[in-house]
Amino acid sequence: MDDLNFAADFPAPTREQWLKLVEGVLKGADFQKKLVSRTHDGIEIQPLYPKAEDAPRIARAESGRWRVSQRVDHPDPEKASELALLDLEGGADALTLVTRKAPAARGFGVRIESLDGLDRALSGVMLDLIHLRLDAGGHGRQMAAMLLALAQRRGHDLSALSLDLGLDPIGAMAGMGRMSAAWDAVAHRMGDTLADLSGRGFGGRTFLADGRVYHEAGASEAQELAAVLATGLAYLRALETHGHSLDAARDALAFLLVADADEFLTVAKFRALRRLWAKVEQACGLDPKPIRLHAETAWRMTTRRDPWVNMLRTTVAAFSAGIGGADAITALPFTTALGLPDAFARRVARNAQLILLDESNLWRVADPAAGAGGFEALTDALCEKAWSLFQEIEREGGILESLKRSALQDRIAVVRAQRDKAVATRKEPITGTSEFPNINEADVAVLLPMPAPKPDAATTQQPVPAAAVETSFAKVVTMAADGADLSRLAGTAAGPAPVAVAPLPSTRMAEPFERLRDLSDAYMAKTGSRPKVFLANLGPISAFTARSTFAKNFFEAAGIEAATNDGFSDPDKLREAFVSSKAKLSCICSTDEIYEKHAIDAARTLREAGSSPIFLAGRAGDNETTLTAAGITTFIYAGCDTLKVLSEALDAACA
Repeated sequence: MDDLNFAADFPAPTREQWLKLVEGVLKGADFQKKLVSRTHDGIEIQPLYPKAEDAPRIARAESGRWRVSQRVDHPDPEKASELALLDLEGGADALTLVTRKAPAARGFGVRIESLDGLDRALSGVMLDLIHLRLDAGGHGRQMAAMLLALAQRRGHDLSALSLDLGLDPIGAMAGMGRMSAAWDAVAHRMGDTLADLSGRGFGGRTFLADGRVYHEAGASEAQELAAVLATGLAYLRALETHGHSLDAARDALAFLLVADADEFLTVAKFRALRRLWAKVEQACGLDPKPIRLHAETAWRMTTRRDPWVNMLRTTVAAFSAGIGGADAITALPFTTALGLPDAFARRVARNAQLILLDESNLWRVADPAAGAGGFEALTDALCEKAWSLFQEIEREGGILESLKRSALQDRIAVVRAQRDKAVATRKEPITGTSEFPNINEADVAVLLPMPAPKPDAATTQQPVPAAAVETSFAKVVTMAADGADLSRLAGTAAGPAPVAVAPLPSTRMAEPFERLRDLSDAYMAKTGSRPKVFLANLGPISAFTARSTFAKNFFEAAGIEAATNDGFSDPDKLREAFVSSKAKLSCICSTDEIYEKHAIDAARTLREAGSSPIFLAGRAGDNETTLTAAGITTFIYAGCDTLKVLSEALDAACA
């Protein structure tokens, strides 16, 4: 039977026809307000896009599967090795070695004090069969020297190893607030390090332009891209100044972007970086090459409450980074915000990627977003915005000068404030935390609980020893091979005129709501029960269910238990039920029509029974004055300052 092309029998619909139908549904409402959203960069996201014509395909250096990378971050080297081997046996083909005091360690990280410690941490790991990325923060150069000494001890050919040393002095400075020496001295070390590695036949990437520190501080997608571009360019200039060709310099660079649960923006961001860096290469007179692009799922989006939802977030993030063109993806285990993840959480993190690769077969399509109107439009818009912000950083003298002046920090702070407001009003809801909380959730297992934050003595500026002299990278490798400990190796980093900047904060969006839940937990530990709010449901179940459910979720986001019921029409029964609930707070829930007839009497009844404050689920409308006079203190509704209202409610409930 011949296939019939039914589509040919119908005229192609036009955007104008679609808009006419939409206007009928909107019934006069503003199209821009109802259907067009905006990112924190001000980029419009339309509800419908046409097919993108002649869009360039964005390619990775190697087609095929991305690498599944697992963090090695247990403080004990032997235990770290044990967990790493489980990951490799379970399907991972890359490791990210996170050392103690690295910003990404989150209070943990492998405690490596010497070459022997590194050897134990990677015991049984065949370096010639996997990819390894080093994440050592401010001790990157010393740990890189140890890693080379280890490869030498094991007899590896450096040209045959797939390594990323992850040296990012600017990123480390942005996060920790300091650089061990003036930029000229650091740039000289960079040139010396690359020269030594090139002489040894090193075939990996030495330096990393890392977006995590900016993302964790609340940066927008374009701000993260701009900072990464500016960092990469600063490293190109430093290496060229100290004797390396631009071609060799760009081959020494790798990049890292953060993947979060916003699928469209994450895909567009990863695609945009490849286009943007190609533009930088062209401006330098180079023919563009595919970059090595790492991805790590966002710390900013993780939650301590209902952490199981983190599985969904990281899966979406890994999916987005994969189809966006990442070469390797590190997924943070779902319990990361609670402490050191155990073997189960690590297995879930890697298996999510393995399912995407082996069951969903995402790797089989090169640049699957190519030609899709929405993705292409977002990619183009991000490229334009990020390039403009990148040029602004360059006008300020480059990223180092921008950070020294706190210009970049201030711009990120503006966006962070926007995010904080969006989270507080639940315009950007956090499932399981600010929306649909579970106040009876069970504890989740971790190997070690998250340590309490404390000042890091290492962040205090120390005077540079008068006898400090510049030490070549080759000498540092020799010292490491001879057994020098980390403190001795770190002493080689001392230099003249250390740089101090305002450090970028590392934040999670859920923290304000989590602090409220912590207060509720403390109250429960002290009294044996949670703070309560009585839901004064008026009328039949069909009338109050919607707003009663809204109020229950609203208050339980702060750990305030909602005492609900089947509704009241008799004031005496309402008073009796409220007194029996032993709640201090109450919230009237029903329809606007029932509020017109009964809300004032209900509020007076609750006030006389001792409720303070009294909430009403819904907007005040035209009756605000009379409702307030009757005793209602606060109106709760979608878009109100949820965090502010809940903070005040919790104070009253725990008083």
